[in-house]
Amino acid sequence: MANEIERKFLVTGSFRELAQKSTRITQGYLCSVPERTVRVRIKGDKGYITVKGIGSASGATRYEWEKEITSTEAEQLMQICEPGVIDKVRYLVPVGAHTYEVDEFHGENEGLTVAEIELAAEDESFVKPAWLGAEVTGDARYYNSMLMKQPYTRWAEGT
Repeated sequence: MANEIERKFLVTGSFRELAQKSTRITQGYLCSVPERTVRVRIKGDKGYITVKGIGSASGATRYEWEKEITSTEAEQLMQICEPGVIDKVRYLVPVGAHTYEVDEFHGENEGLTVAEIELAAEDESFVKPAWLGAEVTGDARYYNSMLMKQPYTRWAEGT
C-alpha cells in the first residue's frame, strides 16, 4: 500500500507568476463515501483512476492508489460517475525544496483556491510562502469528493 502525506491550505495571495506549469483537470467520483473514494480524472490529454482510503486522525495521511488510463476510458467512466463534476486548473509552484499544487476551482466551486503540498512525513518542515492562507488539512469540506456534493458557491446559502 502507498500512503500519501499531504497538507492543504487556502490561498490568499498571488501565486500565478511563480507557477512553472498549469493543467486543466476535470474529475468525477464513482464512489465518494468517507471510507473510500474512487475518482476518475482527465488531466490534460491523459486519464487516471484513483482509489483513496480514509485519512489519519490529522487528515494528512491516507492510502492512495492511482493508475493511468486512456482519456477515452476516463471519458466513458465519467458518464457513470455520481452527480457533480470538479473543474479546476492546477498550477505547479516550486517553493524551497517542495512544489505546491495550487488548484483554482471553476464552475460551482468558483472562487476557491487551495494549495496542497506532499511530504515524506507529517512533521516534515517546509517553506510557507506569503500567498498561503489558513491550513485546512483534515477539513472534509475541502476534499474534492465533498466539493462535488456541496460546492463552495453554495456554502453561504447553507444548502
